[in-house]
Amino acid sequence: MSPSANPWTKFIPAIFVFLWSTGFIGAKFALPYIEPFYLLFLRLALTVVVFGLLMWWYKAPWMSKRQFGHQAVSGLLIHGAYLGGVFSAVAYSMPAGVIALLVSIQPLLTALILFRTKPIKTLQWLGLALGFIGVVVVLFSKGAIADFTFNWPMMIGALVALLGITIGSLYQKRFGQGVNLLSASTAQYIVTALLMAVLTYSFEHQQVDWQWPLIASLLWLVFGMSVLAILLLLYMIKNGASEKVASYFYLVPGITAIQAWLYFDEQFPPLAIGGMLLSLLGVYLTVKPQK
Repeated sequence: MSPSANPWTKFIPAIFVFLWSTGFIGAKFALPYIEPFYLLFLRLALTVVVFGLLMWWYKAPWMSKRQFGHQAVSGLLIHGAYLGGVFSAVAYSMPAGVIALLVSIQPLLTALILFRTKPIKTLQWLGLALGFIGVVVVLFSKGAIADFTFNWPMMIGALVALLGITIGSLYQKRFGQGVNLLSASTAQYIVTALLMAVLTYSFEHQQVDWQWPLIASLLWLVFGMSVLAILLLLYMIKNGASEKVASYFYLVPGITAIQAWLYFDEQFPPLAIGGMLLSLLGVYLTVKPQK
């Protein structure tokens, strides 16, 4: 069934933004009880099992060696570089707000990369700029940028995450077409789980305090994030323009801020609401049909 033939597809971006924003919340619940790379390894290993069962249930076709290679590259960039970069930046004391701000450059970076090959309308450029300004307003209003002390390791981690999610999405759009979504996700998670295994067994001690917040968070990160959210992301990459899909990430910091206010009693001042509305306007201008 084509995307236009199914009326439910119009809700996919909203569902994706909500699910993606919960990843930061799930990590905050889980990380007091487990080392970061070991958390990612367990999450990805469990996800491989889930996708293996889904492939068996739906009899999903596997791919050629060449297609597997392309999916491996996409997985290492979208999952390995992005998640590894974010957790590395956190390990070197980069505030979550600063990471969110840097990663929110993705839509603009995507548009700049595509600029020489694909025309982007003036209103879309305006939307991309407004979306980024909205993110800045949200984070500054919450004090998320305050007391930031620069060091190169944290900055390198954040830049690896930014480049990973940006180039990975473009690479998947260019080379990952024509592959079943379940098969593509399985291949991506296999290679990324191997990467996280190398990282955790090289730099960590696999110490875990199995408490209910960790168990619940791990299950959500597997089923809510690694299964449903990633399938929606790959679906949008397959069926949408890259700069439009990237613009949805502008909404993630605001939705995350609302959840942090609900779960952790973090401040959510009125100015943050204005920033969210500005980001929403920016996304609307970016994704609306251009004449």
